[in-house]
Amino acid sequence: MLGDSLSAAYRMPKEQGWVNLLRQRVKPEWQVINGAVSGATTAQGLSLLPGLLKQHQPEILILELGGNDGLQGKPIKHITQNLEKLVLQAKQAGATVVLLGIRIPSNFGSRYTEPFFQQYKKIAKKHGLAYHPFLLEGVATNKSLMMNDGIHPKAAAQPKILENVWGVLKPELKKPK
Repeated sequence: MLGDSLSAAYRMPKEQGWVNLLRQRVKPEWQVINGAVSGATTAQGLSLLPGLLKQHQPEILILELGGNDGLQGKPIKHITQNLEKLVLQAKQAGATVVLLGIRIPSNFGSRYTEPFFQQYKKIAKKHGLAYHPFLLEGVATNKSLMMNDGIHPKAAAQPKILENVWGVLKPELKKPK
């Protein structure tokens, strides 16, 4: 797992985060390594990924990055290029990539938010990736599941987030390597 605060159990015990819930679901057949770092951008992902690939040699990389780039208003082209580099690095290391899309708040304006959101679909199609369009689907619009910042999900949302990921991840776990 390579991601940002949405996957790093931000402001909650790690055991409650969706990645740890995934770990519980797939053990002992699969080992889950959480390389998510709160605040990570795609550029930071590029600096982290080579070491993670070398150390863990994953069969599958779940990639959830780009949200912080978007919140910083970085150009979509820059974010897309970095995401594609991450995908190619993982594939070159022999990993199957599962891409998790992100949405950013609408106050950034549709001229930015729509291309930002659509880049994930385009990358998934271009590289033949398993893909879930929006990690926080069914969560982000439910205020009771979100922290006061309106960006980070609460512990109560983590099982729903896992189900979002599970729908696209489960078929990948069954494919022969």
